Amino acid sequence: MQADKGKMSVSDMINRRVVIRNVPTGLPTPADFAVETEEISALQPGQMLLRTRWLSLDPYMRLAMGVPESVGNTIVGGTVSEVVESRANGWEPGDLVVGYYGWQEYSIATPDDVQWNNADIPIQRWDTSLGPASTAVGVLGMTGFTAYQGLLNVARARAGETVVVSAASGAVGQVVGQLAKIRGARAVGIAGGAAKCAFCVDEIGFDACIDYKVAGLAERLAAAVPDGIDIYFENVGGDVLEAVIPLLNDGCRVPVCGYIAHYNLTEGEARPTPPQRLRAAGLATLGEDGRTDGFRFFAFTELATRHPAAEEALAEMSRWIHEGRLKYRESVTDGLESSIGAFIGMLRGENFGKTLVRVA
Repeated sequence: MQADKGKMSVSDMINRRVVIRNVPTGLPTPADFAVETEEISALQPGQMLLRTRWLSLDPYMRLAMGVPESVGNTIVGGTVSEVVESRANGWEPGDLVVGYYGWQEYSIATPDDVQWNNADIPIQRWDTSLGPASTAVGVLGMTGFTAYQGLLNVARARAGETVVVSAASGAVGQVVGQLAKIRGARAVGIAGGAAKCAFCVDEIGFDACIDYKVAGLAERLAAAVPDGIDIYFENVGGDVLEAVIPLLNDGCRVPVCGYIAHYNLTEGEARPTPPQRLRAAGLATLGEDGRTDGFRFFAFTELATRHPAAEEALAEMSRWIHEGRLKYRESVTDGLESSIGAFIGMLRGENFGKTLVRVA
């Protein structure tokens, strides 16, 4: 398409992107990041220019920053973008594209692009009848798929069971607790601070929530789960996991999707990861040799790459949102430059819900 009269052409436009300046040691600092500018190349046939509207910030990004190869590269991340100009068949200006274009304001895309560098997850034209655009990288995106896959497909939550989830007010944790309730299970969260615990109980329906910042975590958690823990959804590791392990029932299932308490440890602070710690505690690997109990590290891609199961899960979660059975909270900052502080704050636990940047 040709630019409208008075509008800048693609070749006149500038992209801003956030790159890694230094491999972080411990918790990243603003000095580990840089904002760079670059000219945007003219579109070739089959390409489209995207303006990033929403950028997802997630703990896994800290791991991606921890290697020398990351220096100078645009930081990876899920995005929802708007087509500004298109020379690609089937895509028109105004279309919303769910992709993996990272921490930048603009990107040049093709219809063959994929998300998560995974050939089985193509970019997606977002249907706003499913939910607002931000949810495409949140509760109806990687976040929701992680909760759904881990709780319903890996752990196979059943009515009457006790489900405990760490980082309960966070992006994944808030969904896990609500899915547990939808399945008829008892949901107990662990979160940092009275406000986050109140949100879990009063606003999204957890049966209880334990503040890990208050002394006596192990004793208070034990009191909240008098019948023990059937499913522990692991997001954190560290001291939270140590409080959970003695309370795990025979036949328990522990889906492990991450362990944020370990991501910023320096070499001298290293401690066993949750899989290592759970194995040392005597748990088997879930699914190995037909085991229906134990622990297993999993990824949301296990569901997102299965079609039509992925589309069915998306439709189901969207329906629960429209019915008021699945609620969500987002922690939003504005402008690309805010991504650096928001990301560091998330690693400190300062976010409340899914961490997003409204880029445009």
